Amino acid sequence: MNPNDNEPTLGAASSRNPGSSQPGAWERSVLERLVMDIVAERRRSRRWKVFFRLCLLALVVAGVAAAWRGGGGSATGTTAGPHVAVVDLQGEMSSTSNASADNIDASLRDAFASPQTRAVILRINSPGGSPVQASRINAEIWRLRALHKDIPVYAVCDEACASAAYYVAVAADRIYVNPASLVGSIGVLMNGFDFSGLMGKLGITRRLLTAGSNKGFMDPFSPMSPQQKQYALAMLEQIHQQFIAAVKKGRGARLKIDDQTFSGLVWTGEAALGQGLADGYGDTRSVARDVVHEPRLVDYTRHENVVDRLAQRFGAAIGMGAAREALPADWSLR
Repeated sequence: MNPNDNEPTLGAASSRNPGSSQPGAWERSVLERLVMDIVAERRRSRRWKVFFRLCLLALVVAGVAAAWRGGGGSATGTTAGPHVAVVDLQGEMSSTSNASADNIDASLRDAFASPQTRAVILRINSPGGSPVQASRINAEIWRLRALHKDIPVYAVCDEACASAAYYVAVAADRIYVNPASLVGSIGVLMNGFDFSGLMGKLGITRRLLTAGSNKGFMDPFSPMSPQQKQYALAMLEQIHQQFIAAVKKGRGARLKIDDQTFSGLVWTGEAALGQGLADGYGDTRSVARDVVHEPRLVDYTRHENVVDRLAQRFGAAIGMGAAREALPADWSLR
């Protein structure tokens, strides 16, 4: 036996197997594996390059964010001198919006905490929203007023201060409006659709399984029984009474109650003065200048930080890149 017979060499299989039906199969297999290994290696190399570039970019973004917080934004009360603190309540109120109780309450606490704050103006431009968020902000204003009796709170209504937004405004010492502002709407609603009749005409049957006979009573594709409707109205009335109690507490003897006061109507700023829903005309600057006699304004509103959002997205991208590297080359995250 030739000792060189056991040495693997290119072409050995075909020379030994001249009658093979697939000449060169072993060579093709080796070449295919080599090519696949090269492709996989290049793919891994590109991923690592992207990964490290994202890491570098995330570090840059973090540095910019730190510089932004350190040198930008509103002046603090300790460096701004005597001033009027302004907190904006803009847009629909919900737990996920900028007009959430978490954001507004934190802004108000910052404003009251400054030893240089002479008054707080809550600048409102909102059609309303969640009664829960409104109730929380209302309660926090009362709490802060009790802790800082020497700092008045004024609500300044811009285009709209309605429903849940007015629920918040009544906690202020005074409410100022524009003659054309929309004010009030002291009521509660729950809306939706009933598609059950249309589904019947189309021959469609709703398949809804529940544990509890009333679990799906607000489902828009199922009919609502008279008992369920009465229950929903009772819930709304309970929240309405909470709203009314907050208005009466905040406005006191200034409120001129009639049959329409708590009906859900909205008034212009001019009519709101006649109803005792507001105390006078004014905007942020005129109230600071003519009521507080301190024209300097400092914004304490906690705005959503775009840099933080970008940093979070880059962090997620980096995490995704690391996860891909931990998987085999032919796997992917989708």
